Amino acid sequence: MANLNIVSEKERTYDAIVVGSGISGGWSAKELCERGLKTLVLERGRDVQHVKDYPTTNLYPWEFEHRGEIPHQMKEENPVVSRCYAFREDAAHFFVKDKEHPYIQAKPFDWIRGYQVGGKSLLWARQTQRWSDFDFEGPLRDGFAVDWPIRYADLKPWYDHVERFAGIAGDRDGLAELPDGEFLPGYPLNVVEKYFKQKMETQYPGRKVISARCAHISKVQPIHLEQGRGQCQNRTLCQRGCPFGGYFSSNASTLPWAAKTGNMTLRPDSVVHSVLYDEDKKRAIGVRVIDRNTKEEIDFFAKVIFVNAAAINTNLLLLNSKSNRFPNGIGNDSETIGKYIAFHNYSARISASYDGYLDFKTDGRNPAGGGYIPRFRNLYRQETDFLRGYAAGFSAYRSSGSDQSGYGEKLKNSLLNPQLGNWGVGSHMMGETIPKESNYVVLDDKQVDDWGTPLLKISVDYDENDKKMVKDYLDTMEEMFDYAGFTNIKRNDKWQAPGLDIHEMGGVRMGRDPKTSVLNGWNQMHDVPNVFVTDGACMTSTSTQNPSLTYMALSARSVDYAVKELKKGNI
Repeated sequence: MANLNIVSEKERTYDAIVVGSGISGGWSAKELCERGLKTLVLERGRDVQHVKDYPTTNLYPWEFEHRGEIPHQMKEENPVVSRCYAFREDAAHFFVKDKEHPYIQAKPFDWIRGYQVGGKSLLWARQTQRWSDFDFEGPLRDGFAVDWPIRYADLKPWYDHVERFAGIAGDRDGLAELPDGEFLPGYPLNVVEKYFKQKMETQYPGRKVISARCAHISKVQPIHLEQGRGQCQNRTLCQRGCPFGGYFSSNASTLPWAAKTGNMTLRPDSVVHSVLYDEDKKRAIGVRVIDRNTKEEIDFFAKVIFVNAAAINTNLLLLNSKSNRFPNGIGNDSETIGKYIAFHNYSARISASYDGYLDFKTDGRNPAGGGYIPRFRNLYRQETDFLRGYAAGFSAYRSSGSDQSGYGEKLKNSLLNPQLGNWGVGSHMMGETIPKESNYVVLDDKQVDDWGTPLLKISVDYDENDKKMVKDYLDTMEEMFDYAGFTNIKRNDKWQAPGLDIHEMGGVRMGRDPKTSVLNGWNQMHDVPNVFVTDGACMTSTSTQNPSLTYMALSARSVDYAVKELKKGNI
């Protein structure tokens, strides 16, 4: 029997374990497998295979029972996830329902999750911008959080690396605050977006309106064909899963590439309960898994562990990984795990009308979504009464409508001959929030989920800095809209709950000092050198840019370092 146990343990031993199969987990798996490491990828949700498991991807609107809408009863049963823009009939199967995985809201927090192979990479909005030294140097310059242990130069080659493989469409804009990348052709602005760009850059030289950069293959390259991916068809049905692989997802790109090496073992339905720590070896030796369906407890072992469970779940997992050495969570000598959670402030919008260019209309769909206004506040000097700044989206569209009054032939002709209206324009803010110790997550000491893991209590909120930033965004954008000749300007600061931005970050932050951070400049735990965290939990601050591209670059860079350290015998 002892020999059988030895054999069983050997069968459950790998070179590397990756927890999570989303954007960062997929990249960690790809890079580890390419370097020859036998890698186990654990995903708590069900298996979703590219194309095969996209049941709605080619359905017509009339083929949906509710014409794409979520039934009222489902909305009532799912008040949190129903607030997400992509939670519709065509993609609801990719979202976690509220009752399936409960959590405790000490303060309102809309935790949007996708538990399946590929995670939220099937659902993300695909906006991709590099961070700059304005972002990495921000905490040191402005006196919040702790200093990032890396700078843009450390990530630049890895941004290059992941962009070429993933396929990023964009223009080379020459902006220090938004570095250029290895781009495929960008998606052009429409006529009113170009008009707004010209007006703003003439009147406000420091403010730019550029084509939004996105993870879509606008012009297919050989590396994409090698992945089995094709050019984006501009359908903008991305949340269904793309049968062409036209946008980047783990399912279409990194996971199949890792599988092709023969070095990946993918195990869905695997709820990782904790990371196992050996006090004699002073290393993590593996992870404990609870089978999602059978509730069986299984231990897997590896020399190196990458935790990519998504920011909030990574905090939960590490806090739950307790031992005599780490009674408050593995690698938590700094007592900072779960603290300094931050997010992006998407709570303000502004819209207007424009009666120019009525001889033009839009044609087709733009998967990039239109324009992007990079951060311009507090770049070279502190010019406001709030720290940091915001970026913004900008788009213009022209819709048509019909006169629905009357009846009979007049009504029929009106419905069959819709008339174009004025242009509509809109913008939404993407504000940087400041990491604070008062924004935290902790394990509940009474309630557990169906797999025996403590429920997570989330206490995250806005502060005065956020309120000042929202006011500045609305005042500034209103002034810009007015200068451009837009009319019927409407401001909206609905103050949506944190979390609905789906950009939660922090809790397992990088830093230079083990006393105030958890990870070093290689995303490696200060206290447990064979554990790496490269998802959103690792972020020291949030920038204004979308974070996913940075997770990809950090993951690739970290794997490169980890493999070299393994070969040297250092971990």
